[in-house]
Amino acid sequence: MSEHAGVQTLMRRVRLCFCGSLAVSGLIVMLPSLTTAGELAFESFQLRGGFSGGSPLGEEQREKFYQGDVALAARLPWEWEVGSGWIFRTRMLGSAGVLRGAQDTAGVFTFVPVDIAFGRKDGLVTIDMGAGGGLFTRHTFGSQDFGGPFQFVWTFGITSRFAGPLGAGYHFQHYSDATIYGSESRGTDLHLFEVIYWFETAR
Repeated sequence: MSEHAGVQTLMRRVRLCFCGSLAVSGLIVMLPSLTTAGELAFESFQLRGGFSGGSPLGEEQREKFYQGDVALAARLPWEWEVGSGWIFRTRMLGSAGVLRGAQDTAGVFTFVPVDIAFGRKDGLVTIDMGAGGGLFTRHTFGSQDFGGPFQFVWTFGITSRFAGPLGAGYHFQHYSDATIYGSESRGTDLHLFEVIYWFETAR
């Protein structure tokens, strides 16, 4: 890796750490105002599918990837109201599906223990962000090696509940080993489009 590329990689990681620190600071400020909304409960079920982008957070993308999965969201019992019609919610997410690239296919299982969602109480528009981990049944796809079976997962997206219990959404999902398997490993970014069914009645 050239010195210039190394500096760029370092700066990207610094920016990610800075954004993460801001998010944690915001949560600390919010904690005194958090209210308990009830017990853990299933919130929604998603059918998702999508493809990789041009590069995993700036790194060279060596293969094209496609992912299809099913996901389940469960509402955690902490939330924070903002005004009369908006709310912060906490959730956890899990998914199971397949990732395909360079004619190789892997089973992919992810778990995001805390996902922060902000939106309208009726669900018409919600944005969310979370981080967790994933397990792959294989980690090499043609010329691209993810490094190992465990990957960190970061997700950010927007959803809309516009037809009773039904809606749609988009999520950007990033897989990375954060160099725990070495500097030559490479993750990927995915653009996932989803059809969603909500179990709970809209407020």
